Amino acid sequence: MAHSEAPCPVAARVEEPGPPKPSRSRWAVLAVLCVSLLLCGIDLTVLHVAVPSMSRELHPGGTALLWIVDVYALTVAALLVTCGTLGDRIGRKRMVLGGFALFGLASAAAAFSSSTGELIAARVALGAGAAMIMASTVALVRVVFPDDRERAVALGLWTAAHSVGATLGPLVGGAMTERWGWGAAFLVNVPIAAAILVVGARIIPESKNPVPRRWDLTSVALSIGGLAVAVYALKQAGARLAVSPGLLLAAVTGALLLLLFVRRQRRLAEPLLDFALFADRRFSVATVCVVVCFGSYVALLFFLTQWLQRVGGYAPLRAGLALMPLAAANAVGAATAPWLSGRWGGRRSLTGALAAFAAALAALSASADTGAYGSLVPLLVVAGYGAGIVMTLGADAIMGAARPERSGEAAAIQETAFELGAGLGVAVLGTVLTGVRRLSEAAAHPALGAARRAYDDGFAAVCGVAAAGLAVTAVLAATLLRERTPGRVKSPTTPP
Repeated sequence: MAHSEAPCPVAARVEEPGPPKPSRSRWAVLAVLCVSLLLCGIDLTVLHVAVPSMSRELHPGGTALLWIVDVYALTVAALLVTCGTLGDRIGRKRMVLGGFALFGLASAAAAFSSSTGELIAARVALGAGAAMIMASTVALVRVVFPDDRERAVALGLWTAAHSVGATLGPLVGGAMTERWGWGAAFLVNVPIAAAILVVGARIIPESKNPVPRRWDLTSVALSIGGLAVAVYALKQAGARLAVSPGLLLAAVTGALLLLLFVRRQRRLAEPLLDFALFADRRFSVATVCVVVCFGSYVALLFFLTQWLQRVGGYAPLRAGLALMPLAAANAVGAATAPWLSGRWGGRRSLTGALAAFAAALAALSASADTGAYGSLVPLLVVAGYGAGIVMTLGADAIMGAARPERSGEAAAIQETAFELGAGLGVAVLGTVLTGVRRLSEAAAHPALGAARRAYDDGFAAVCGVAAAGLAVTAVLAATLLRERTPGRVKSPTTPP
């Protein structure tokens, strides 16, 4: 994945005075922080091309496979705000280094997992480590770079590292899987995390918020529990193609926990997540655009690599290379989004990009053929370009709708929207794929290649449902978004 920048994590809400003089080691600190985001980006996509090889060894069911893939992003989304608040209290350096220690240990555990349950648990730990890292690094950048111009350059380099990592993820995963097996895709993180721990302990400065926010354990439990139970119910319903009383109870329980979380945030003087921002129509619509678009994009990356390998017979490395037109177009879309917004206006540009992404997915659903990769390239380019524009303009609209004094809360929601979109995109569309595959297999006459045809049908359904969701979102954006003064959009601010 190759967008340009990640939105500022939640720790950015705290404004601290920087040191009177820039630190001599500030660029070395930035290098360490850039590598941290590089690793987080790689791990978001590294498993995509390794899934077929991993499935042959661990034999996970359809639902378990979806958990393996998207529990990482869901965990990051659930813990970002919590880790940011906790880092303000105990120290950002401690939080980042603790995150790297957990990330390295979890990577080793994932690499040597011998069962589906072990791998899912390791992916949860990886997500927790990534959340600890991402939640405090941007605050450290602000402390180390007191000069506005240097800070802008530093933040640009730091956020670009996530794009590079996410783009390299399928390539790293494909190369490692082909040569040493799927476990090597995780094992590569271990020496890097160990080196960062040693160097970071020496050069990263400690910083805290002198007046930290209250860390509300009840809110943390409600948000994590509600999200986990709701997603579990969704995955199980898709796997069984039926809704049992137990699943219905799980769905209601998850929804109730999330409702209690929202109500509690509205009542707290210092909420974990400030939902009052959603009263602004522009803010709420932009958030929906980000969730739907990024969810569709991440799901396309994942299911496209599976489709190319399962149906087209692509090797892991070749499948990773096949994603490059999509990733390159995404980077171009993110880079040109400010110009398009200035030329046509934010609402028109955002709506047009959503429509283009939807049209490309609809075409993939109707005519995609693994045997004719050349015909896929134009569709992947259009999809990637449209997604890059939406993520950039959507992220900018979220930040632009918030008052300056509330930019921290807006950044927290923005970052969470991206990670939540990534997790839910794979969960929802994976449920669609699983259901269609089972129906197709049940209807087909047993024959050689029936499983491939069933996956082909499932991939077409995934693209079709995602296209419909993007089209509805485009109508929503065109109807409800308000234009603002031209020239507001800055350089790309989206994560990979």
